[in-house]
Amino acid sequence: MTEQAVDLQQVTQMQQRVWSEGDFSVLGVMGQGVAENLAEAVGLRAGDRVLDVACGAGNAAIAAARRVWAPTVGLDYVPALLERARERAAAERLDIELVEGDAQALPFEDESFDAVLSVFGVMFAPDHQRTADELLRVCRRGGRIAMANWTPGGFVGRMFRTVAEHAPPPPGVQPPILWGTEDHLRSLFGDRVSALEATPRLLRFRFHSTDHFLEIFRTWFGPMKVAFERAGEEGGPALERSLRELIDAANTDDETIAIEGEYLEVVAVKA
Repeated sequence: MTEQAVDLQQVTQMQQRVWSEGDFSVLGVMGQGVAENLAEAVGLRAGDRVLDVACGAGNAAIAAARRVWAPTVGLDYVPALLERARERAAAERLDIELVEGDAQALPFEDESFDAVLSVFGVMFAPDHQRTADELLRVCRRGGRIAMANWTPGGFVGRMFRTVAEHAPPPPGVQPPILWGTEDHLRSLFGDRVSALEATPRLLRFRFHSTDHFLEIFRTWFGPMKVAFERAGEEGGPALERSLRELIDAANTDDETIAIEGEYLEVVAVKA
């Protein structure tokens, strides 16, 4: 099957169901520090209009709202994650509007935002070019687009590849981790950005043990949960063995689990 023959709308619907499994907010909040750093890197100012795309439980929307003293917007296609974001915003008394929608078809007018952010979010949309086009469309001229994307060579990128070897994704769909490469980003944005900076960063994962790592991911991380279901009784043990080998090889702590996950911090300026 060629990439052109892939029904990306069907893939999007499938992914929406996958990310609705478990509760990604349990894991997603570990990336709050990434969102805080990204909000600083993009240079948010008081009064900026900010959009967090594929916001999950609202990490980047929360980080932005703390800085701009103005209403921010978060968008995601998983209603349960939006509800978690609402709970967090209410607890911190932050003015955040949460909208259900698709990163590939943003329900906003052209040039509506001063800054468009995404933390480990838009990279999972199946249509990479359409998603990049939408980020640019809703950002004003001179505005900033900032993302945190897992890299192919980092731990999470390798974990995705390991899972895909045992439970392959639909053929013809571009891997999400391409968003973690500067070349791919430049091909998506082209001359529609006047500047693009891509800086490797690290996020450390901490767990009690390898068993604990797998328990958390298999329970709360939809893609992992579904991968084991697809692998079934026949393929599940092999998938678990491969993940254990990956986790143990990446661990930097003698007593618990501490793994450094590389991601690309991206800041672009719309031309």
